[in-house]
Amino acid sequence: MNNKSMPYQLVDFPKERRAMPAYLDLKSGRHAMYALLEADVTAARKFIEDFKAKTGEQLSFTGYLIYCLARAVDDDKAVQAYRKGSKQLIIFDDVDVGFMIELKRGEMRVLSGHVIRAANHKTYREINQEIRSVQSNQVPTSADAASWFYSALLLPWPLSRLFKALILMAIRRDPTIVTSMAGTVGISSVGMFGKGHAGWGISDGTHVLDLVVGGTARKLAEVEGRIEPREMLSLTIIFDHDIIDGAPAARFTRRLVELIEGGYGLDEDTSS
Repeated sequence: MNNKSMPYQLVDFPKERRAMPAYLDLKSGRHAMYALLEADVTAARKFIEDFKAKTGEQLSFTGYLIYCLARAVDDDKAVQAYRKGSKQLIIFDDVDVGFMIELKRGEMRVLSGHVIRAANHKTYREINQEIRSVQSNQVPTSADAASWFYSALLLPWPLSRLFKALILMAIRRDPTIVTSMAGTVGISSVGMFGKGHAGWGISDGTHVLDLVVGGTARKLAEVEGRIEPREMLSLTIIFDHDIIDGAPAARFTRRLVELIEGGYGLDEDTSS
C-alpha cells in the first residue's frame, strides 16, 4: 500500500463562499435562456481614461455597466418580473442591481454582495460613488444587513435543508423576500479572461435577469464605413425563460447594447 501523499496546505473556506452553493440551490430547477454577444466599449473606455487623466479619479467601469443595465431594464420592466404563486407576476418599479464586490478586511480580500437600490433613478456618478464608498468601508454592504440569511444557509444538516425548504415556500408566495436582499437583477464581472483576451462567462444566474461580463479584446470593426480597431466586450445575458420570452429578450438585449455602445449618460454630472 502506498502511503505517500502529495504535499498540500489546509486553508479556511471563506464563509461568504460556503453560503453560495446553498443560495444557488434556491434557484435550481428554473429554465434559463442565454444570449452571448459583443459590445463596442471603445467610447466608454476612452471617457473613463480621459476623465482619470483630467481629474485623477478612476471611474468604475462596472458602475457604468450597472448604470446601462438599470436603464435598459427601466425601458421594459417586464424583464425583471418574478412569479408570485402560480398565476401572478410581480413587476418591480425600481431596478435594484445586485453584484459581488471585493473588499479588504484586515489583511484579507473577500467578496461580499451589494445591491445598488433604484439604480434606474441614479446617475452614473452616483452609482460610481456608492461603489467607491462600499470599497472604502464607508458604508456597509447589503450582505452585511442580510447576514442572518446566509448564516441560516450554513446551519448543520438537517436544519439547513429544513430552512431551505421553508424559504423556498415563502419565496414562491412572496418573491420580495429574496429581491430585498439580492436585488431584482444581477451583474457579475468574472474577470478571469485577462486584458486583451475575449471570452464569455457562463453561469446559472441567480436572478430572473443576470448580466455576466467577460473579457475585452481589440478587434477590427466597421465604424461609419471605415474599418478600425475597437475594444469589444464579451457579454452573456441570462434570462429566466419561465418568465421571459425570446422577443422581449431580444429587444432588451438590443437596447442594452445601444446604451453601452452609445456612451449613454457618461458626460452627465462629470464636471469637476
